[in-house]
Amino acid sequence: MYQNRLMLLLGIETSCDDTGVALYDGASRRLLAPPVHSQVGLHDAYGGVVPELASRDHIRRLVPLTRKVLDSASKKIDDLGAVGYTEGPGLAGALLVGASFAHGLAGMLGIPVLGIHHLEGHLLSPLLSARPPQFPFVALLVSGGHTQLMRVDGDGHYRLLGETQDDAAGEAFDKTAKLLGLGYPGGPPLSRLAERGRPGRCRLPRPMLDSGDLDFSFSGLKTAVLMQLKSSPSPEDLARAFVDAVVEVLVAKCTRALEQEGLARLVVAGGVGANAQLRAALDAQAARRGFDVFYPEPELCTDNGAMIAFAAAQRLSSAPAARQGFTVKPRWEL
Repeated sequence: MYQNRLMLLLGIETSCDDTGVALYDGASRRLLAPPVHSQVGLHDAYGGVVPELASRDHIRRLVPLTRKVLDSASKKIDDLGAVGYTEGPGLAGALLVGASFAHGLAGMLGIPVLGIHHLEGHLLSPLLSARPPQFPFVALLVSGGHTQLMRVDGDGHYRLLGETQDDAAGEAFDKTAKLLGLGYPGGPPLSRLAERGRPGRCRLPRPMLDSGDLDFSFSGLKTAVLMQLKSSPSPEDLARAFVDAVVEVLVAKCTRALEQEGLARLVVAGGVGANAQLRAALDAQAARRGFDVFYPEPELCTDNGAMIAFAAAQRLSSAPAARQGFTVKPRWEL
């Protein structure tokens, strides 16, 4: 009876400004009902995430979202076999909300509770897609707070190849969008604005493009945009120059990582992984260089409970899970 219950996992993601709750059925290996509540409207007026507001909104949303997930999957709370939650990294208050809810629910039901690394969830999320990659592969993790290249040899077997030395790509998108008078989050509107821009009309640097390593730097790009604004260029052309610069660096570093590791599979995960220009450039490079590139579906690129539920299921399949102590880790290396 208990083993059957272990097949149904609830995933909870509250690391930042999205409240994600999802069900994963380990028996059928499929995802059930993955709703996400976005706090974009809540934070837009402030031009960025306000941690206290994010935490309070998670408190309001977790219970009704969990009920919605269970109802839409025609499941009862007693059907749950385990709960996975984002243990870190992220905003401390937001993480505490998810951890408290997960531990309280698991304690009431007498089932395992598993703290999952947020970045591990992103790394494994492409395995949920219609075209999952095989291990090993190089992963480009490109989100609001992280830009990293990892070698992934299997569940729990990750090696950092390179990372940003300052702003992540997503942060650079948000800050540049703010300079151009666009809303929050800045990635989607900046990408749409860039589609109307003319290539080559503005020239921006490609930070660390020829550094010889796999690290990144994007803070200088924002400063370069600010300097260009003084000459009153077209916002569309400047947006195009910014996106082209970021994409060129990301594509070059991904190609170098594949060559260095002797691999021919690239996985792109995280919110910026949904960017249309980045996907088009990586697809073109893959065709030229003869490697395969894999993306999760757009709804799995942003922070979501599905990736946490799936990562928890992978953990359970490899080893029995005991109840763990109550912890959150706002800063946590993978």
